[in-house]
Amino acid sequence: MEQRISLVTLGVADLDAAREFYERLGWRPTGPTDEVVFFQTGGMVVALWGRLELAADTMVEDSGGWGGITLAHNVESPEAVDALLEEAVAAGGAVRRPGAPTEWGGYGGVFSDPDGHCWEVAHNPFWTVTDDGRTLVDES
Repeated sequence: MEQRISLVTLGVADLDAAREFYERLGWRPTGPTDEVVFFQTGGMVVALWGRLELAADTMVEDSGGWGGITLAHNVESPEAVDALLEEAVAAGGAVRRPGAPTEWGGYGGVFSDPDGHCWEVAHNPFWTVTDDGRTLVDES
């Protein structure tokens, strides 16, 4: 298996409300959006799909709790972390952890979307965020 991710699908309670949240963050859907909403995010896709449909499709029981995963969005500066956390709140999200210095030498915070999917927003001074939005790990 190649070391890459092509698609992340988030199970949501209300597809229209979830789409509107991400659109308020500036994301633009691509392709058909009747039953699944797709967002092209650089070299991969993030999809929104009904939580019950996603659980049935993956043959798991939906306990309704946190799914043990956090998505991340790296930015160029600590100020950009705080700005994005504010933007998420204005769009209808909730700050779970305010922006602050991290124990590993960066700066980060966490917000959740209306369905409780957590997004870490981080500035990692040891990584590079390219002009086209790719995050590159410094391997030195």
